[in-house]
Amino acid sequence: MTRRLKAATAEASPEPAERTRMKIARITSHVLQYDMPEELGYSQQFYRKRTAHIVEVETDAGITGWGECFGPGTVALANRAIVEQVIQPIVLGMDPLDCDVIWHRVYNLLRDHGQKGMPLQALSGVDIALWDIAGKAAGLPIHKLIGGAHRESVPVYGYGMMLRREDAASLAARFADEAAAIKANGFVATKMKVGLGPRQDVALAEAVRRGVGDDFDFMVDANHCYTAADAFHVGYALDELGAHWFEEPVAPEDLDGYAALRAGLKVNIAGGEAEFSRWGWRSLLESGGLDIAQPEVCSLGGISEYLRVLALCHAHFTPVVNHVWGSAIAVATNLQLLAAMPPLPGGLNPREPMLEFDTTENRFRDDLLTKPLDIQGQVERNGGRAAIPDGPGLGVEPDRDFLRHYAV
Repeated sequence: MTRRLKAATAEASPEPAERTRMKIARITSHVLQYDMPEELGYSQQFYRKRTAHIVEVETDAGITGWGECFGPGTVALANRAIVEQVIQPIVLGMDPLDCDVIWHRVYNLLRDHGQKGMPLQALSGVDIALWDIAGKAAGLPIHKLIGGAHRESVPVYGYGMMLRREDAASLAARFADEAAAIKANGFVATKMKVGLGPRQDVALAEAVRRGVGDDFDFMVDANHCYTAADAFHVGYALDELGAHWFEEPVAPEDLDGYAALRAGLKVNIAGGEAEFSRWGWRSLLESGGLDIAQPEVCSLGGISEYLRVLALCHAHFTPVVNHVWGSAIAVATNLQLLAAMPPLPGGLNPREPMLEFDTTENRFRDDLLTKPLDIQGQVERNGGRAAIPDGPGLGVEPDRDFLRHYAV
């Protein structure tokens, strides 16, 4: 190459400027709690307090990311200790844009102490916050970092019909009225809780079907309270009622029970919120027990691991409807993921993934953000759909005064 050509090439293709490396400066857990206006329950317990665990990751560049850890009550307090006292020392000074490097460093150091449960829940909140930082650094919403939006809005189903300490007849009447109200408010489907016992639970499901009519999808969430035999008893009734899915009918460890129920019932068998990491999900999917997968991003390992789990689910041709529980940070995270989820298997009119939305009173969902998502208002105005936030990262910011007010 001549000297003149070398000079021209150098002038046309300058060396890229070296990026100033960001560093993680601090990680803070904000555990929030308040007394609920009424006691609610599901198959495992009744509860009177609502809890949320918000994770804040600060950088030396002034960019802050937000995430959320799954886990209520004292579980949130235990996870706070893992986030601040175990994970934080491992990652301080690392580049927050190295999400995958950080994920594997933390997991590899903690795997001797738990490949499931609270260590993964704690890592989830940190990982989500790192993705929020990456989006803010790039000036792009997370769905753009993943690969783009397959949809600009998502249909929303409303769950309610929680258990209460009242007689069976009163509870059934309440369930019918509440289901009808959720339908009237514009949600595209609804989900109920069960857990009183097989016979009483069938009566509750019949009440919900009466409440919504014959042309509306309803789902039943058992929170793993049945043996396989009792789950069959309820499942046969759900077949006759035309329920859309039967969620967590048996314990998450009972892979044989899941497979037997899927083979023996017409209703879709759903589950997976209590499964962790790609390795746990590999076993669950290979067992053949799921019609619908329900990964929980705030629990299974965060966005980094969720994307690997989603790929596994789609490799098994198993549709995904994310499990969503918690604050507005969890809702915003799932909106980003649902936007980026490809249709399965594809076509002109695929069944779309839905956003799960808890219709019970929740200040951490409705009032946490400087600019609320207003999912219920969107559902009423937009034919049962909610828009995907298009701001950088998660596209939302918590109100710090709110965090201080409800801090444990």
